[in-house]
Amino acid sequence: MKRTIGVCYYPEHWPEDIWATDARRMAEAGLSWVRIGEFAWSRMEPKPGHFEWDWLDRAIETLGAAGLKVILGTPTATPPLWMLNKHPDMLAHDEAGTIRKFGSRRHYCFSHDGYRQEARRITRLMAERYGKNPYIAAWQTDNEYDCHDTAISYSPHAYGAFQDWCAQRYQSPDALNSAWGNVFWSMDYDSFDQLGLPNQTVTEPNPSHVLAFRRFSSDQVVLFNRVQCDEIRKNSQAPIIHNFMGRITSFDHYDVGADLDISSWDSYPMGFLLDRVGATDDDKAHFLRQGDPDFQAFHHDLYRATSNGRWWIMEQQPGPVNWAPWNPAPLPGMPRLWAWEAFAHGAETVCYFRWRQAPFAQEQMHAGLLQPDSTAAPALGDAAQVAAELAELPDVGTAQAQVALVFDYDSAYAWETQPQGADFDYFQMVFDCYRALRRAGWSVDVVPKTVDPSTYKITFAPGLLTVPTSLSGGLVVAGPRAGSKTEELTIPESLVPQIAGLATKVTYVESLPPFAPMSLKGGGAFEKWREAIETDDAVILQLEDGAPAAVRADDMIYLAGWPNPSLWRRLLVQVAQEQGLPIMDLPRDIRIRDTQTHRFWFNYGPKPVMWNDMTLPAAGVHWEIL
Repeated sequence: MKRTIGVCYYPEHWPEDIWATDARRMAEAGLSWVRIGEFAWSRMEPKPGHFEWDWLDRAIETLGAAGLKVILGTPTATPPLWMLNKHPDMLAHDEAGTIRKFGSRRHYCFSHDGYRQEARRITRLMAERYGKNPYIAAWQTDNEYDCHDTAISYSPHAYGAFQDWCAQRYQSPDALNSAWGNVFWSMDYDSFDQLGLPNQTVTEPNPSHVLAFRRFSSDQVVLFNRVQCDEIRKNSQAPIIHNFMGRITSFDHYDVGADLDISSWDSYPMGFLLDRVGATDDDKAHFLRQGDPDFQAFHHDLYRATSNGRWWIMEQQPGPVNWAPWNPAPLPGMPRLWAWEAFAHGAETVCYFRWRQAPFAQEQMHAGLLQPDSTAAPALGDAAQVAAELAELPDVGTAQAQVALVFDYDSAYAWETQPQGADFDYFQMVFDCYRALRRAGWSVDVVPKTVDPSTYKITFAPGLLTVPTSLSGGLVVAGPRAGSKTEELTIPESLVPQIAGLATKVTYVESLPPFAPMSLKGGGAFEKWREAIETDDAVILQLEDGAPAAVRADDMIYLAGWPNPSLWRRLLVQVAQEQGLPIMDLPRDIRIRDTQTHRFWFNYGPKPVMWNDMTLPAAGVHWEIL
């Protein structure tokens, strides 16, 4: 499949007499795709039932006539003010019960059935009007589910829908009471309509209650997305996409992805470095103008798994953004590197955000490919260079990696609900493992827990709430906390991690503050988390005091703690030798990715780096035929 680049455009923001010039310049720069419409509801339907489609018809015609393929977004992330007047109870409530008002975006509760039907209606009308339009080559549903922490709402509508969800899941109050252990603190319910939301309690609510609410909230996002997909498919054969975000664990992206044809995500490497990576101050300074060398790659690999391998970048950072704590400019060449890294991980398309920087409203400080006066911003040259290079380089394909890493949203809910340590974070634990695998020079497939380990050399599964029996048949590295709880977040009676074939009992756990890691014999340490275990399995790692730190039963390795980077390296060297996997020790700034035909090298450092008889310039990209 031919790789392409595109851009996000807002014709409603600009005079119509410059649309054709914009479209021509996009095509001249080598752009193939343009996304429009996702925030334009008030221009499509300025009053209830009064539609003004003509401007959108002309915009699509103008862009299409220039040779651009249009991605049409449903506008449901920004319902107009008249919608709120019609449904004054549609707003989400935060955990404190505060109503999240009109005045920005994403001002709706996923559980409000009236608004869900309004979203279905506008999607149906758009699909009926544009579903056969030859210039509409893809659809985007809504925009960035959970942006601004909006996936979880404690509104009255969520309250009623959650009661119904629990009634369907548990069937009887007695079953719910038993599953959650409501005998504790006299929390028993006699009927489902007594059941409240797990917020504003005196102290922490029952963790099983919280976990159930997290699952319910995810299901509401899935349902909201599904009604739009259903309406589009009745009228259009074009693929349906949603644009996910970075480090979002509030809903199950695999479940949403099951209703999509293509997953995409919005990649802002420098904003993420300062806002979401959890980087040290030293790393923030070193990678300030480049972004973290593993964070984007992790999400490329994750979202490739959420919709059967097809994925895009819907928004790629072109310059300074407006929303991070600080917003420096990228190192020259980084918008090119970020795009090529996405293609190396299998992206079909990379779209830059946005075409022209807006001179007004909330995002006026967010750079585009053009400045507000229409002169070229630095990233336009990067985009044109990528387009020219794509025309020269044959399709490089996407190869299955030899190593898999399980990421599981249900486990994220569980450990966010019950971290047991101030810095225990499921995403961070999985990401630490991913970083170690990348430093080893390995390409990685991020996969759901339904993966078949026999199809990989090694499968890593840290922190799974529940471990399916199917997670066997190949070398698996699991733990800590893997299989440590039941489906309802209670301790299994046997105290044995619920992993088939393992004969190891966890007698107690302890969370470790940053100043108190626990060293292992032979090097490395546990940080953040450690489990005291009794075992009949083979002990393969020990703490300094001789206590078992990791065990093995056939092809299952269980880690009884959170490895620090040196311990991850030590373990990877050991399993690589066993599995006959070549292993590297890449420098801090260099990463690689193998495709079916090529090996790509990326320098995320601020200076040139010599490696493997090759000098990579800062922001450098190099590829070679395998």
